[in-house]
Amino acid sequence: MNDHNAEGLVVTCIDFRLQEAINRWIAQNFQPKAYDRVALAGGVKSLDTVLGQIDIAVRLHNIKKVVLINHDDCGAYGQENFPDTQTEHLRHTEDLRNAKAKIKEKHPDLEVETFYLHLDGFFEPIS
Repeated sequence: MNDHNAEGLVVTCIDFRLQEAINRWIAQNFQPKAYDRVALAGGVKSLDTVLGQIDIAVRLHNIKKVVLINHDDCGAYGQENFPDTQTEHLRHTEDLRNAKAKIKEKHPDLEVETFYLHLDGFFEPIS
């Protein structure tokens, strides 16, 4: 029987510039030692990898929530692909919504929250 339960899984980018803001946000929104964390370049850009990590966290840690955090000025997305910040924001918003839909399709009971993290530390909820 599994007695290793976590409240949720937090998926972020590896970007060092945002770790302090992410750590602060996690501390305000999760109990200590109550979450799993996955950091991948580009956050949800590697959606198949993210989905695999969610499957593992559901199976091994009985998570109830997934938090997806992408951010602006993400090098993994390639700045040359975005002529302006609005275009970049739209792409991340689309990817976060798509990831949420895929997660809900596979794990309908999971709560999924999505955020676009600005470099100034502001967590913009994406619905």
